Amino acid sequence: MKYKQLTLKERYHIWASLKRGSTQKDIAQSIGVYPSAISREIQRNSDKATKEYHYAFADTKAQRR
Repeated sequence: MKYKQLTLKERYHIWASLKRGSTQKDIAQSIGVYPSAISREIQRNSDKATKEYHYAFADTKAQRR
């Protein structure tokens, strides 16, 4: 698997899958990235105050970097 920036659609998939209770490993396989990429995405782009991951917030935060 090659490094690539996650898209808004992929971030939505991560958010929806987490709401359904999927594991990070399952999410990674469905998107085609390493599980560590999902872990990093959730850690970096979650709301620091609420500790929750939301795809729109994550995409905005990533675009600012």
